[in-house]
Amino acid sequence: MAEKKFVVEIERAKESRDERKPSVGPVYRNVLAKDGFPPLLQGMETCWDIFRMSVEKFPNNQMLGYYKIVDGKAGNFVWLTYKDVYGIVMKVGASIRSCGVNKGGRCGIYGANCPEWVISMQACNAHGLYCVPLYDSLGASAVEFIICHAEVSIAFVEEKKIPEVLKTLANTMKYLKTLVSFGNVTTEQQEAAKRFGLVMYSWDEFLLLGTTQQCDIPAKRKTDICTIMYTSGTTSEPKGVMISHETIVTVVSGVNYSLESINEELRESDVYLSYLPLAHIFDRVLEELLVSVGASIGYWRGDIKLLSEDIRELKPTIFCAVPRVLDRIYSGLKEKISSGGLVKRALFNIAYSYKLQNMRKGYKHEEAAPSFDKIVFSKVKEGLGGNIRLILSGGAPLAPCVETFLRVVTCAHVLQGYGLTESCAASFVAKPNEMSMIGTVGPPAPNVDVCLESVPEMGYDALSSIPRGEICIRGSTLFTGYYKREDLTKEVTVDGWFHTGDIGEWQSDGCMKIIDRKKNIFKLSQGEYVSVENLENIYGLSSEIDAIWIYGNSFKSFLVAVVNPNKQALEFWAEENGVAGNFCSLCQNPEVKAYILGQLNRVAKESKLKGFEFIKAVHLDPTPFDMDRDLLTPTFKKKRPQLLNYYKEVIDSLYEGTL
Repeated sequence: MAEKKFVVEIERAKESRDERKPSVGPVYRNVLAKDGFPPLLQGMETCWDIFRMSVEKFPNNQMLGYYKIVDGKAGNFVWLTYKDVYGIVMKVGASIRSCGVNKGGRCGIYGANCPEWVISMQACNAHGLYCVPLYDSLGASAVEFIICHAEVSIAFVEEKKIPEVLKTLANTMKYLKTLVSFGNVTTEQQEAAKRFGLVMYSWDEFLLLGTTQQCDIPAKRKTDICTIMYTSGTTSEPKGVMISHETIVTVVSGVNYSLESINEELRESDVYLSYLPLAHIFDRVLEELLVSVGASIGYWRGDIKLLSEDIRELKPTIFCAVPRVLDRIYSGLKEKISSGGLVKRALFNIAYSYKLQNMRKGYKHEEAAPSFDKIVFSKVKEGLGGNIRLILSGGAPLAPCVETFLRVVTCAHVLQGYGLTESCAASFVAKPNEMSMIGTVGPPAPNVDVCLESVPEMGYDALSSIPRGEICIRGSTLFTGYYKREDLTKEVTVDGWFHTGDIGEWQSDGCMKIIDRKKNIFKLSQGEYVSVENLENIYGLSSEIDAIWIYGNSFKSFLVAVVNPNKQALEFWAEENGVAGNFCSLCQNPEVKAYILGQLNRVAKESKLKGFEFIKAVHLDPTPFDMDRDLLTPTFKKKRPQLLNYYKEVIDSLYEGTL
């Protein structure tokens, strides 16, 4: 394989002589770490140190911003400084201790992102409590499981989520003793809680609780557990991922070190819009990063339909998203361009082609077409608030066409990253102004070792000329283990290597491309193995669809799929071809199904898929896969068993040829 530009080899490949053990490719490390991993930031060993040191350096910087609610509506955006937040954190910490919760106790946080969420988290960091986040989209059963499994004794809860917690009390009262609302509580709620021995406080009441409490902030070690972060669980009950302070601080130090090496470091003037769930490692680590440099974090209103308004109001410099959000931005921009008239479309296309060509020649994005940036692309930038300089994508692969388009038109760096909860998010991050990295997640972070392990049953060989295999990671950014599940910890961590379950492909320059998922494989009746996630990524390139779930029965010889069509594309085609009906009725029309299937077959042919990888029948669902029907996790990953259960009759009909 050609020499790699962004990584160095530190261990040779190991070809297994035991047929039961897969071969392992060479071990690589980021070139920035060729002489060793970068040290932790000076004086910073715990997450409390990150916040405490920033309060000392930037006491008057704006830290947490939010909409002031007036008569039930969002009013002006107001800010708390680092000094303000520190003062409230100290009050919350004292109140927690007054409830008898001490170092090592479990504190739940349940609700949407807001200043109170972070303040509660920082109080946990100060007093050595294990912070146990719960996704705001979780229902009572999942909340009950996590409270009992983690033995949560005190929980901070968004006001509207209180009823969900109250539903669990019959089974959680053994552990849960104190409940604190981010807002108010009603008399009825307090009485309902009291029947189960639970004490409830409004936020303002709780702040007063510890005013007479004298308590020192306990000493903490970097190896102490900081958080038990429950994975969203695509196939089974959630797993509690134990993450130490050292793990988070190592990631913060490594990302800062990496960004400084290319003169793109985070700044105290940066502003970040927080809307991705803080209960997920992606946003948690990003907010720790921003706090470490004294930057500002503003919180959205909690309504995805108003996200564009929140962006225009806050004017962030940094925007993070999962591909699903960026896909919507991409589709919206493409629709505006196509409806903008012949002259505007022609000007846009000329500007786009010119800038893209120069960027591919090696020009930095701000130097590739400055005149067109002012005349054409500035409108796109204004739609994103006007100050965006960095867009980060994570959680799933971003389509190359979307990444390329956004790199050109947003006048910002658009970078993919990769990591899991178990690897504390930032295991790989692409570099700015490197167009060759499009479609990849970039090189390893400068504080991890990475290798590929062959997966013979899927045809992936880590020792081939194009190395492919399961991504394995080693380093201090890894989790401590699964809480109360040592068996699962041993299953995924072997000889210090964490097996991610994701299939990667090394690129010649040392970047990683995510191509598949190890568990998403099944065998068709003729004995052929099908890698379903890889196929969904390929078919997902079709502009006529928004999402696709592919299924194969081991007693059948072909694949079927449930598709969420793109509404605009489908209605445009119907009008052009004289097919009447609204979106829902179009999805039932056999002629429309044949059209969508034809488009999928076109993509399959262009991608040179094998015959058994072609989809033979489709069902069109006008309602997108969602969390309300338990078809997606809070991070928008497909829950395949639940999808199969929900669409069982549809799948049976597709195989029987009755749909």
